[in-house]
Amino acid sequence: MTVRIRPHLLDLPSYRAGRRPSQVAVGNAVKLSSNESPFPLLPGVAESISAAAGELNRYPDPNQGALRDVIAEDLGVDASQVVVAGGTLALFGPLLQCVVAEGDEVVFAWRTFEAPVTATAILGGRPVLVPLRDWRHDLAAMADAVTERTRAVVVCNPNNPTGTVVKNGEARQFLDRIPPDTLVLFDEAYVDFVTDPDVPDGVELLRAGYENVASLRTFSKAQGLAGLRVGYCVTSERLAAVLTRLVPVFSVSRLAQAGAVASMSPEASKEKTARLQLTTSERERVSTRLREAGIGVPASQGNFVWLPVGESSAELAGKLEAEGVIARAYPPDGVRVTIGLPEENDAFLAAATPLLREKSHP
Repeated sequence: MTVRIRPHLLDLPSYRAGRRPSQVAVGNAVKLSSNESPFPLLPGVAESISAAAGELNRYPDPNQGALRDVIAEDLGVDASQVVVAGGTLALFGPLLQCVVAEGDEVVFAWRTFEAPVTATAILGGRPVLVPLRDWRHDLAAMADAVTERTRAVVVCNPNNPTGTVVKNGEARQFLDRIPPDTLVLFDEAYVDFVTDPDVPDGVELLRAGYENVASLRTFSKAQGLAGLRVGYCVTSERLAAVLTRLVPVFSVSRLAQAGAVASMSPEASKEKTARLQLTTSERERVSTRLREAGIGVPASQGNFVWLPVGESSAELAGKLEAEGVIARAYPPDGVRVTIGLPEENDAFLAAATPLLREKSHP
């Protein structure tokens, strides 16, 4: 007799990572599929990690005290409102577990980042998917979808994989319609790449009195620490206290804590700002070139662009890969392409433009 597994877990989708250049037949392939930073470690990070390696015989700080203090100071919140874990992927489950029981509903836009949808299903909750409108969250429709069984609403802003955003006024109108005892989770993994001043900040909304808001952020993108796995949640002190008990102890290693703290030093922050400026400038250049080729690319505020090619998404991704450019297909909706270094973006444009023109003008 085999082990009895909860039936609804047997059909859960597995996480599908972006393909690596070593998996592609074309030599010198460009990987633009995982929204990683294309830059080397920020100044001081490698040295801090090396120093911490000498103490790997000891457990890491279970409270991540130094890191929480740095985050809290940077955002102007109390350290008791900050919960750190091994990436935002390690926070979705515990955070939803705080409010979701079997049969409860969680409202999402679709298409969006899949991890919290999966986390809801694992808990026995029911994901309620509200279609995007013009590739953006339809906040009015999402508010309409809230019922007495709704325990949380998730807003990915900027949205992954489309890069689109909700604006400040509509976000506040939306929050005013959501019951104050219903969690509103803002997934803000790409907040550092936002250049539009009218995009709301989840931490600012929390500070403005929306105490049911939780903001999830990461060190994987702008800080370039995807391989260390560090993410954090900023929310009310009450919810943070419960969330802290649900996050596994020692889930953030000594090396990860040291690297994350170092990545927020003044020298590292200055270099991060310069890199963000290059990335956002390249994002606009790539988007403009694609639009000039006749491709309706939605305005992105992430470190990626979205190609709304529909049923052709898998085919296009395959053709790009044959040209040495690895992108991420989301059948049947589109293809997401990370903004890399200028030469990597040039390789993408050279490969994609004729293919996309072919699709636009059969």
